[in-house]
Amino acid sequence: QVQLVESGGGLVQPGGSLRLSCQVSGTNFRVAHMVWHRQAPGKEREMVALVTADDLPNYGNSVKGRFNISRDDAASTVFLQMNNLRPDDTGLYTCHIWGSNYWGQGTQVTVSS
Repeated sequence: QVQLVESGGGLVQPGGSLRLSCQVSGTNFRVAHMVWHRQAPGKEREMVALVTADDLPNYGNSVKGRFNISRDDAASTVFLQMNNLRPDDTGLYTCHIWGSNYWGQGTQVTVSS
């Protein structure tokens, strides 16, 4: 079956960095458009970043210039490098195969001093 497993979340101070990973199994990762979403408490889920199967990235306005999405097709893994983190980046970060019902369980990111 298709599985998505995120890792790399944690507690970081404002201005710090984290790198999230999402390993995918059970599907042809090379043709998948991969998405990172996040959801903060009391807020709707929002798309953070997307990378197409052709390795073209797209970002939500709130993270442009700070986050970088990348993929390693040989490892069936998508990454999210998050720099200059702010308290409003706090939330549960989940990866998703675009256009599918396949989602990971998420990894918590907390930005606080």
